[in-house]
Amino acid sequence: MTIELIKGDITKCEVDAIVNAANSGLLGGGGVDGAIHRAGGPAIMEACRLIRRKQGACPTGEAVITTAGLLPAQKVIHTVGPAWKGGNNNEEALLKAAYVNTLKLSEVNGITSLAFPNISTGVYGFPKFKAAKIAVNAIKSYRSKIIKRLVFVCYDHENYRIYQDLL
Repeated sequence: MTIELIKGDITKCEVDAIVNAANSGLLGGGGVDGAIHRAGGPAIMEACRLIRRKQGACPTGEAVITTAGLLPAQKVIHTVGPAWKGGNNNEEALLKAAYVNTLKLSEVNGITSLAFPNISTGVYGFPKFKAAKIAVNAIKSYRSKIIKRLVFVCYDHENYRIYQDLL
């Protein structure tokens, strides 16, 4: 699997699937979640509503997949990262689970190229360096025969520099 790093807008990525740093309600929000829902149009929200009716909320560390609507990607994988509460509430394991479960769901759905945002580092307040280290380690240690290309997409310069140093 090749790993790439770009500074930019994940909604413009031409990959099989982009990852949404979603909230457990799957009904849109701010940050990357809001940007994906706005750019992708109402089809994403309708697919999320169907998932909610079928299974309820998406637990922290888990992932679900929907259409990508109007986005260049074909699918959106919504994963729920943890809110940072000081580091004593299993946050690191839950963030790793969000990455690993996204990768597993990608494989099940035949996704060969995937773009990740910086999960939990916005309003959820996860320390950026700690989150990046977890993300990079989770990706590098995951063995996939299906996923060929993985892109870390950093919206801000601070995350971009952190990922540059780690990669």
